[in-house]
Amino acid sequence: MSEKKRSTWASRGTFILAAIGSAVGLGNAWRFPGLAAKHGGGTFLLVYLVAMFVMGIPLLMMEISIARKLHKGAGDSMRGVCKKMEFVGWSATANAFVIVTYYSVVFAWVLMMIFGALKFAGMTGDSEAASNVFATLTQTTWDVPTVLSDWRIPIPVLISLIIAWLLMYYCIRDGAQSVGKVVKYTVFLPIILLLVMAVKGCTMPGAGEGLARFFIPQLEAFSDPTLWVDAIGQVFYSLSICMAIMFAYGSYLEEDSNVAVDCTIIAVGDAAVSILSGIVMFSTMGGVGMLDNISASGIATAFIIYPQAIVNLTSIGWFNALFGIIFYLMLVTLAIDSAFSIVEGVSTALADKFHTDHKKMTRAICCVAAVISLLYATRAGLAWLDIVDNWTNQINLILIGVLECFAVGWCFNTDKVVKEINRNTNKYRMPATWFHISIKYVSPALLLGLFCWNMYNMYLVYNEKGCFYSYSIGAEVIAGWLISLLVFTSGIWIRLIVKHKEKKGFKETEVVWKDAK
Repeated sequence: MSEKKRSTWASRGTFILAAIGSAVGLGNAWRFPGLAAKHGGGTFLLVYLVAMFVMGIPLLMMEISIARKLHKGAGDSMRGVCKKMEFVGWSATANAFVIVTYYSVVFAWVLMMIFGALKFAGMTGDSEAASNVFATLTQTTWDVPTVLSDWRIPIPVLISLIIAWLLMYYCIRDGAQSVGKVVKYTVFLPIILLLVMAVKGCTMPGAGEGLARFFIPQLEAFSDPTLWVDAIGQVFYSLSICMAIMFAYGSYLEEDSNVAVDCTIIAVGDAAVSILSGIVMFSTMGGVGMLDNISASGIATAFIIYPQAIVNLTSIGWFNALFGIIFYLMLVTLAIDSAFSIVEGVSTALADKFHTDHKKMTRAICCVAAVISLLYATRAGLAWLDIVDNWTNQINLILIGVLECFAVGWCFNTDKVVKEINRNTNKYRMPATWFHISIKYVSPALLLGLFCWNMYNMYLVYNEKGCFYSYSIGAEVIAGWLISLLVFTSGIWIRLIVKHKEKKGFKETEVVWKDAK
């Protein structure tokens, strides 16, 4: 039986928009400004840009070029690179699935806060009331022992979560075709909204002080080792690499696509939105005299601290509420691309492996992930989300990055990959030496350092407080260690399923890297 013709992007621009939409997410809007505030503004910005070009762009090019060459999702793409390293692709896929189960709830919270922002109209100058809107709607007690055992789901959160999943499925129901139609709006709309917010922020008294803190480097901040750790981590998390997404998107590319140029555009676009978000945050917080309140915690920034700034913008309640709606609408448009692209990465990998109809696979994944996401929608959800998020991002994702670099750099051949990257480009090319050094040495070394630092911090917290991140050992084992175990053994489960299906006549597709003659 002949294999069904693979979907492709409608145009080069559609692919670039889709990839930028995936890369640009909530982390750009709230984590990046928070880390900049933590590390001396311009100091963090400078180190972040260096890390982007040293590590981020080569890793992005690596994933997209491999997927274009093999026309497969993450699992089979890694199988085509090195058969023994196929499990790395499945670890990335499984980790992405875990991430989307809770990212969908964060997306739902942001949706919910569009309507919650209406309350800001009657809270002019009342920072305390504004900071409690999110807690009231989600009904979280912020008390760890209580939260971990309270399984009630607030109605506003449940309704928002259902809407979130319906929107996500609608965007990816037909793979590359439906994604291409959606990103024409969801990529440009948040940029327009950010520009509106930037104009307002920059025209406020005190905005100059905020912008100065954001752009001017503080030399003493260079001595802080956490600066380098956070900058490397932000680049790694922001580009959607090692999450099966870029393998999926790259697999839909035509053979004549220019990977070197397109990936650079994607990375620069991602960085530009981060910088624009920083301008919005620092100018606005400077304008209301709250520069010292910017937090590295995304949840705290979006749902607690920024509402305090919103109700202090002007003395006109309805204007503050309108500004709040614009802010959360901007976050919605950022979140939806990242959310549905994660599902697309998972569904593409599984549909390719088991020769399943892509639409049916997407529907099945959305249904299963939606049921699991109910855990995070409960009053206990914020605590569980905190644990799972720390492990999937700070531990699993980084190890997957190290393993991908090892698979390509040491088990395969970086010269073949860089040749694939530069196949359709003339003047602008990825230097082979740069790519080789980055993938074989620099990137895995930086990621291993990041991993060790994160484990070190967890160990310190464990010794000081008796448990990781102030949660019980039982919760940490279930939501941390157990999920990591499932993620990194997912390749074994895939092999077992394949073996079982082979007894019923299933034939696994061989994936081979064929060099051009």
